[in-house]
Amino acid sequence: MEKLKPGDIAPAFTAKDQDGNEITLSGLKGKRIILYFYPKDNTSGCTAEACSLRDGKSELEKMGFKIIGVSPDSEKSHQKFIEKQNLNFTLLSDPDHAVALAYGVWGPKKFMGREYEGILRTTFIIDTDGKIEKIFDKVDTKRHFEQIADSYKQ
Repeated sequence: MEKLKPGDIAPAFTAKDQDGNEITLSGLKGKRIILYFYPKDNTSGCTAEACSLRDGKSELEKMGFKIIGVSPDSEKSHQKFIEKQNLNFTLLSDPDHAVALAYGVWGPKKFMGREYEGILRTTFIIDTDGKIEKIFDKVDTKRHFEQIADSYKQ
């Protein structure tokens, strides 16, 4: 599969949110979306990234964005993560990696000399017409909200 790039049409998806509601990309048409993929609820890097987006949500909303996180975790895990970290945005459950595969962010990773398949931390900015505006594949987890906001201030 070819790597997605700005200007490409964002791949369609259907996934369940933390409350079991079905969310589709087509149902979000007309909104600017921050679609961010992260490996696992309640891990240090993923928590830092989610809290950065939580803390910057009002500024990102003023810029017209809706935040949606995606990981392989279950709906129940997402509910606990949202509650524990007081998150104020939607998390999608992608247990079969269908959404991650569609966006090309499921692949080989290395950790402590061990190779395995997992989420390649990536954020896609999708415009109101469903096209990819920007891609962040070098995510600064502690400053992710600023990383996104700053990229629009240049």
